[in-house]
Amino acid sequence: MSLSVDVFVVGEDGQTHVLDVPEGSSDLAGFERWRTVVWGSDAVRSLGARFFPALADDDLKVFPHQVTEFLAECALLRSQIEVVAPRTDPAKSHAEYVWQISERLRTIEDAAERARGATGNLGDLGPWR
Repeated sequence: MSLSVDVFVVGEDGQTHVLDVPEGSSDLAGFERWRTVVWGSDAVRSLGARFFPALADDDLKVFPHQVTEFLAECALLRSQIEVVAPRTDPAKSHAEYVWQISERLRTIEDAAERARGATGNLGDLGPWR
């Protein structure tokens, strides 16, 4: 199973409406095991991240007033990607992790920017359905 990132808005009727992923964009945010291996890892926690580590236990929702702070956390992880990328996985090299995490961060950052533009919520950073 994969993690996905969606942008949603809450309508006047109180219903949640997930926005379509624009052509040329992606919603893939990593593999399910990345909840603990990457996003919720000790390395990410050691950087002072507070949004991403929540994925270790549950899905993550980022509300409009939090998007700027969330993007700053994305930038922090990107600036420390060598620290964030696991080094002990015999099935995947550190360099592969660096590349994959960079690509998934790009997807997440893109969704956050779309959420900001739509005055929407960045949410359900969780299992791809």
